[in-house]
Amino acid sequence: MTRKTPANPAQVAFDSWMLGLEAANVIWLRSMRMMGGGALAEREAKRMVSEKVSAGASLPFALWPLMIGGAQPEAVANKTLAHYRKPVRANKRRLSRARK
Repeated sequence: MTRKTPANPAQVAFDSWMLGLEAANVIWLRSMRMMGGGALAEREAKRMVSEKVSAGASLPFALWPLMIGGAQPEAVANKTLAHYRKPVRANKRRLSRARK
């Protein structure tokens, strides 16, 4: 969730910490899936790499309006966290579902 008003540095630090915890959870879930081996593990590995490349490549375009508008550093940090939080949470939901 992107905040409407820039957060203070302590809030940005807390949000960063929370994103780190969520990402660690996704890393664990992905590791469990990949340790199973087979086609599912191979697809997960390929998906992981493509998602990381896509997220990194699209970040400058997501930040561009803030940067040319002279936004506060906290606003840029919030936008960056929101940019990465969305796929992290989607992966957590997807990987947490029971396989049928």
